[in-house]
Amino acid sequence: MKKIVYQGEPGANSHIASHAVYPDYEAVPAPTFEDCFQAMSRGDVDLAMIPIENSLAGRVADIHHLLPDSGLHIIGEFFLPIRFQLMAPHGATLETIKTVESHVHGLGQCRRILREHGYRAVVAGDTAGAARIIAESGDITRAALAPRFAAELYGLDILAENVEDAEHNTTRFVILSREAVTAPADNGPVLTTFVFRVRNIPAALYKALGGFATNGINMTKLESYQLGGRFTATQFYADVEGHPDHANLTLALQELAFFSEELRILGVYPAASFRAHGHT
Repeated sequence: MKKIVYQGEPGANSHIASHAVYPDYEAVPAPTFEDCFQAMSRGDVDLAMIPIENSLAGRVADIHHLLPDSGLHIIGEFFLPIRFQLMAPHGATLETIKTVESHVHGLGQCRRILREHGYRAVVAGDTAGAARIIAESGDITRAALAPRFAAELYGLDILAENVEDAEHNTTRFVILSREAVTAPADNGPVLTTFVFRVRNIPAALYKALGGFATNGINMTKLESYQLGGRFTATQFYADVEGHPDHANLTLALQELAFFSEELRILGVYPAASFRAHGHT
C-alpha cells in the first residue's frame, strides 16, 4: 500500500485532508514538518500532505523555509474547511471546563468561545494531540479544540460544535512528491508555484514582476522571507495562474529570470475546484 505522510497525530486536520484526497493510501503521522520532509527524502513514504496557509492565521511559516531546498515538487493542492469542536472527557460540561488546549492556530481561530466562558487557553503541539492528551487525563476541567474525527478516535464528548470564529476558515494544503508531475497545459486551470531572489538593484522587484502585468498573468500569492538570518537576502514565494508552456507565462517568467539571481519552479499542478466554486 502506498503511503502519505502528514504532520500531527491521528485525527488532525492534515490526517483528514490526506484521507480525503488519497483514501487508498496509508496515512502516516509525523511529529514535525521536518520529519515529514525527511520521511519523503528517505523514501519511507510516497507523498506528503502539507498545510501551507490558512484563511485566518496566514501562512504556515516553516514550509516556506523547508520546501525550496527539499528537492520535492508540488503536484496538487487541496482546500479543507476547518471546523473546531470543543471536546472533553465523559462527564464534563461547559461549566466544569477551566482550560482548553489546542494548537496555537486553533486557539487563535476560536477566541470567541474562550472569551465567553472565561476559559484559559493552553497551547499544545497540535489539535489531535491535544484531544489525545485530554482523553488520557480523564479530567473534566480540561477540554480540547480539535476536529470531530479526533473526538471519535479518542472517545471524547463534544460539548460545543463548530466553534470557530469565522465560517470561511479554510486551510490550503499542497501535496508533495519526489518526482515532478507537471499538469497538462490544456486540461483545465493550472497553478505554477516558484521561488525567486531578485538582483540587488533599485526597483528590481518592480521590474521583475512587470512581465506578469504586461502579459495578463494573475498572481494569487506573493510572499517574502529572509534567507539565513540576513535582512538583505530576500526570497520570494509566488503562485500564478497559468502554465509555463503558454506563451504569456513563458514571457513573464523570462522577464522575471532576467531580473533575478535565482528562479526555481516548485510545481505546475491542477488548480483545486475550491478556487472556482468555494467548496471542495
